[in-house]
Amino acid sequence: MKMNYTKMYEALRKVLGNEQIDFAMSGRSSALIELWSRMYEEKAPWLHNTDNANIPATIAGEIARLTTLELQSKVEGSPRAECMDAVYQQVLGKLRVQTEYAFAKGSMVFKPYITPDGAIAIQYIQADMFFPLDFDSEKMTRCAFLDQFRKGNEIYSRIELYSLSGDVLSIKNHVFIARTEGILGTEVPIGTVPRWAELAEEMQFSGIQKLPIGYFTVPLGNNRDSGSPLGVSVYSRAIKQIEDADRRYMQINWEYDSKETAVHIAQSLLKYNPDTNSYEYPGGKERLYRGVEYAAGAQDKPLLDVFSPAIRDTAYYNGWNQQMRLIEFRCNLAYGTLSDPNNTDKTAEEIKASKQRSYDFISDCQRALQKALTDLVDAMAFWCDIYSLCPAGAYHLSFQWDDSIVVDAKAERDNDRADVAMGAMALYEYRMKWYGETEEEAKAAISEISSTGEVIE
Repeated sequence: MKMNYTKMYEALRKVLGNEQIDFAMSGRSSALIELWSRMYEEKAPWLHNTDNANIPATIAGEIARLTTLELQSKVEGSPRAECMDAVYQQVLGKLRVQTEYAFAKGSMVFKPYITPDGAIAIQYIQADMFFPLDFDSEKMTRCAFLDQFRKGNEIYSRIELYSLSGDVLSIKNHVFIARTEGILGTEVPIGTVPRWAELAEEMQFSGIQKLPIGYFTVPLGNNRDSGSPLGVSVYSRAIKQIEDADRRYMQINWEYDSKETAVHIAQSLLKYNPDTNSYEYPGGKERLYRGVEYAAGAQDKPLLDVFSPAIRDTAYYNGWNQQMRLIEFRCNLAYGTLSDPNNTDKTAEEIKASKQRSYDFISDCQRALQKALTDLVDAMAFWCDIYSLCPAGAYHLSFQWDDSIVVDAKAERDNDRADVAMGAMALYEYRMKWYGETEEEAKAAISEISSTGEVIE
């Protein structure tokens, strides 16, 4: 469970009033985060049922897929690195799903913590459970995390406040109990709640230069609140277009429902069942038949009439497809990602430009994610030092990102093979590129197979 984000924001301001914190986010920003979250969860304010195209989740999921596609990353350099890498690889295994939430809601936090049995673990905190408070230039210096659960009729809330002043990190916990949703309730000592009894109300650490978290934000400008340093949803610039698309989707569904074939049949031809006070339709097909009671003056009406009007699907889907194209453009997606890829109303140059635009955005997302993951590993190292969880030693991160969203790997390989055939590319260069061999390994392999006439695959 979680409190309404805007209400939580206002409650947090009251709780932390004595902390003299200048909130980095405004009430407008909190309202936007709540809107993006509702859209992702199919609870947008313009929806009155589940009859929608689920476009926000599709957009966020696709961008998360493209960003994390075939990502290879590792913590290397020492036994300390190996110790942290075991946890880090678990993070990578969950990365696509967790970044989907981040792309939908604008940001997320990777937060290391120490489990009761003394191991390091990672908490994935979505934007609507996290509150950035202060920034020093580009660096976040204060933030708050919300943790809630219900037990019986009581709602327990814990606000964990991280604050960095100079090189001193302060961590404070505020715990509240309420019986009504939407409020924090009464503050109580943390030791009175068994789940959090082992946590300290306040801790301080010195010699730290940044908050021990990995903070990922979507690399887009906030056109709704330009003064905000916070990330924005990947569909933040297409809200009205998504609303229109949902309405068109409902129109398409209604077009099929309303034009469903039906047989109008005079009730005089039907058998009346007094037990059920209803007419019995032929073969029990109530959906196909519609009983009609002809009024006086309508004796010339046929006793049996088929209702089967033409469905205007072509016109509706053309309009739908154009709407999808507009959403693709506003969300930095290549044409054909949401729309019909076989539609030919875009020129080859427009399609190529859209792929490049998508590639550039995904590259920006990868760089932002790489920084967040690097900060996460540094945060893990911080807690490893505090609690002596890993041996001493240096470490570094390696990253290898996939770029196949802009490059057709098969087409590129075919081109390279043609270059080898015409002498524009050396065979050993081909093997280095496609087989992952060193120059020495590639030349040795070529020498060994030169007599066999092996075909390059």
